[in-house]
Amino acid sequence: MTEDVVDNYIDIIEIDQNLDRLVKNIELLNYLNPLNIEQEKKSFFACKYRFNPVFKYRKIKFDPYKMQRLFFNQRLERIEDEEIRKLYQHIIYEYSGLIQCIETIGQGKNFYYNSLKVFGTPKERDVENARFILHFEDEEPNDNMVKKHSASEAEAYFREFGKRYDFDFNIKKSTHISAAAMVLNASETLVLKKNNKFSDNDLMVLANHEIGVHMVTTFNGKSQPLKIFSNGFVNNTETQEGLAVFSEYMSGCLTLKRMKELAYRVIAADSLIKGYDFKDTFDLLYSQYKLDKETAWQITLRVHRGGGFTKDYLYLTGLKKVYDYYHSNQDMDTLLTGKVTLENKNAINRLQELGLANKSIHLTDSFKQNLNKNKKLDFMLRNLK
Repeated sequence: MTEDVVDNYIDIIEIDQNLDRLVKNIELLNYLNPLNIEQEKKSFFACKYRFNPVFKYRKIKFDPYKMQRLFFNQRLERIEDEEIRKLYQHIIYEYSGLIQCIETIGQGKNFYYNSLKVFGTPKERDVENARFILHFEDEEPNDNMVKKHSASEAEAYFREFGKRYDFDFNIKKSTHISAAAMVLNASETLVLKKNNKFSDNDLMVLANHEIGVHMVTTFNGKSQPLKIFSNGFVNNTETQEGLAVFSEYMSGCLTLKRMKELAYRVIAADSLIKGYDFKDTFDLLYSQYKLDKETAWQITLRVHRGGGFTKDYLYLTGLKKVYDYYHSNQDMDTLLTGKVTLENKNAINRLQELGLANKSIHLTDSFKQNLNKNKKLDFMLRNLK
């Protein structure tokens, strides 16, 4: 960013830097993942799924009220460009919603309603899409699907995979995450579930998903002049997760089983608005949909953590949007500039024109060539509503 750009847009830059200092404390997933997952899982299985788990969470390290006030103290009226001013307004509202989510973790419906405000809930169309996917017959299992690799072996695989990108990231193992792996944006860390077993396909999926997209957008975001690219645009979850699953598709490791997992997440998220508690959602997946108990537990945990977390339905809606976007021959690089959204593509281009944003430095390796050979997946993705 040149001196002239800094002089011309000093108000935007100052507000952006103020927000950056504030937002470092509010990485939702840091607070949302329960501390006692394994203990409660054992108890839940031991009681034959009759009693809901009681999860414990980290204590908040900031004052939510003071944090809200500091966000809304920003003098956005100083930003003359209307499109950019609205972008920052929406971002402040989003951060405010995330603070409310963190403040109410573990408070049942209070958290759920705050989650709804930030992430929304599946529409009937989304549930119909999920059911459409679940109508397809399961594929025959193969050796690639056998879970045989430890977390340490997975770490070695991810370190080797990461060499194709020009950035260094941290890897750590934890028992306090609900997913098999996740990226912590602020600390540039890939976290692996310590006691998890990974198949060959799992390793390919997670490498292309977590490193190929989430790490790529982490490092691209941090290379930008404006910190909002790193901290996140409004509703960036849908685009970011859509890109990440699309990376699985392009690298040839997206399976029907994985698509069904995303569909079950929609069904589980939809169960929240119907008033299902943990054991009800588990019973829906385990007894009605005949999922194995480990998978049913995992999906149920993801949507019920905190008190009702609806984010998981966005993986499928995001995948459909990114799939259609790619097949309309549009530029993918813009969507990799940071934690951005497809809907804000014009704002990103505007910021680049003004010299306030850069092109992507790192590009997702799998987007170079479509290696998907599964025609059933293409039929499925084309016909989602």
